[in-house]
Amino acid sequence: MSSFLSSAAPGQDPLAEPSRNGNQTVTSAVRIAVSYKPVSSHLAIAPLVSVVIPAMNEAKNLPYVFTSLPDWIHEVVLVDGNSTDDTIDVARGLRPDVVVVKQSGKGKGDALITGFAACSGEIIVMVDADGSADGQEIVSYVSALVGGADFAKGSRFANGGGTDDMTPIRKLGNWVLCSVVNRKFGARYTDLCYGYNAFWRHCLERISLDCTGFEIETLMNIRVVKAGLRVQEVPSHEYNRIHGVSNLSAVRDGIRVLRVILREKGFRRVKTRPGAIGLNAGRGAAT
Repeated sequence: MSSFLSSAAPGQDPLAEPSRNGNQTVTSAVRIAVSYKPVSSHLAIAPLVSVVIPAMNEAKNLPYVFTSLPDWIHEVVLVDGNSTDDTIDVARGLRPDVVVVKQSGKGKGDALITGFAACSGEIIVMVDADGSADGQEIVSYVSALVGGADFAKGSRFANGGGTDDMTPIRKLGNWVLCSVVNRKFGARYTDLCYGYNAFWRHCLERISLDCTGFEIETLMNIRVVKAGLRVQEVPSHEYNRIHGVSNLSAVRDGIRVLRVILREKGFRRVKTRPGAIGLNAGRGAAT
């Protein structure tokens, strides 16, 4: 079992271990120095989990987004993109301990980079503020990371995933761009342009993010492969935006994604280290 995980019977302290006589439990001296977060009565984790939510005029969607988040996460970092509604007030009302960061630049990429810098957790999860992501899926992402992955990549097209929010044109575009990335960089992705991902904080030192728009998701997917990091796809279901209209433009942002792909230099695929994991689902792929 991973050193980041601890299992227990219902009602039992996950850190407790049976004594030699079997009649009582004692806490391991090795584990006592580690603070565990209870995920359920059967599972606890040691790493602190930060959730980054970039938001601009999403006050109506935040109640759903925040309610869906697990109560065991360490912190929520809301990056406000100069909202003209009461996004910040709603966020603070829903979660008084929310970390609010004002975005100085523009674009989703800039917002995420700003949010990552403000995180104090060892694991960082990216979640959109439009209500399209189910926060309860975070446990699957965290499980992939504590199980050995460096980067847990959400996929709407891996077995168990799905989407309610993609037109046929966008699906085709995503497939074409994904195929180009797989061929050029030696990846085996089933999804490319999806913003629900999680990773260990130390990964940021290896991928050096430097773009400001929606294409940041593609850039991250490319650079984790180029860095030789262990990637595990996690099946995810994307729901329709609850309120408002998306700022995504299929043509404009598709062109920006393509430019990122063409700009990044290809390389000879790094062989996976011994003991590296495989995919979470049959159709996904690990690198």
